[in-house]
Amino acid sequence: MISRRTFMINSALATVGILAMPSMAFNSRKRDIGLQLYTLRSELAKDVKTVLEKVSKAGFATVETYGFSVNNQFWGLAPAELKKMLDANGLKAISGHYNCGSFLADGNLSELKASIEAAKTLKSKYFTIPWVDEPFRKNLQDYKIIASRLNLAAASCRESGLQLAYHNHDFEFQKHDGITGYEILLDETDKDSVCFELDLYWVVRSGNDPIKLFKENPGRFKLWHVKDMDKNNPALNTEVGNGSIDFKSIFKEAALSGMEHYFVEQENNFAVDSFQSIKSSNDFCSNNFDKL
Repeated sequence: MISRRTFMINSALATVGILAMPSMAFNSRKRDIGLQLYTLRSELAKDVKTVLEKVSKAGFATVETYGFSVNNQFWGLAPAELKKMLDANGLKAISGHYNCGSFLADGNLSELKASIEAAKTLKSKYFTIPWVDEPFRKNLQDYKIIASRLNLAAASCRESGLQLAYHNHDFEFQKHDGITGYEILLDETDKDSVCFELDLYWVVRSGNDPIKLFKENPGRFKLWHVKDMDKNNPALNTEVGNGSIDFKSIFKEAALSGMEHYFVEQENNFAVDSFQSIKSSNDFCSNNFDKL
């Protein structure tokens, strides 16, 4: 018979063991599977309500928005209207892509402020900047300016309860005087205020290794885009699990990365149609990544 004292000692030892293995505790939890809605951009332009219903039925719990503008809002919907549609389908807009190109280019605050208000209305956690226009990223000095403005945007986001994230393509990995723009962004942004959404497809497409980035910058990549690469044509996407990217190895390093949420994305090359493709990707993620 186990005494109360022995039980308490064993329980304490078990607790210590769990605390000593944080990566195992992290990796064993089930994560919601998200979708970057840009995947369904053609359909959203026609019927937002039906699209969100189908996203929910495909198994997604979270989404990442895109395309907000001061004039057109979200595909003609005010943020409050979109929030109601998301709620009706059990979806949470954890993150959103907000271009804020004028702010990054010249520091104009009007678009940034409007976008932050939209993100707050959706009750998002992350405010993600997805793109820098080519004229503003020609050299290292340009990237230093971008980094400084990301820090300023992050301060505004923090005041509104949001976390700023930066999403990459492949151009950030081009070298300028032996240094990549991405290195500048990582080094010169505030680690407590600016995190990164790592688009795994674009990292691999640029010839870089996501796991190497995790090791060099642990904890900085709180968001991922899970977008697979067509085996025959690397310029094309494909359904997650059908392509050439070794996602299982990458997911095993989720704790090192700091990843909290990931979003499936497919920009092109749908096997049948976009809705069947997102269902296929969701099924693969659910069956392969939940407990890695």
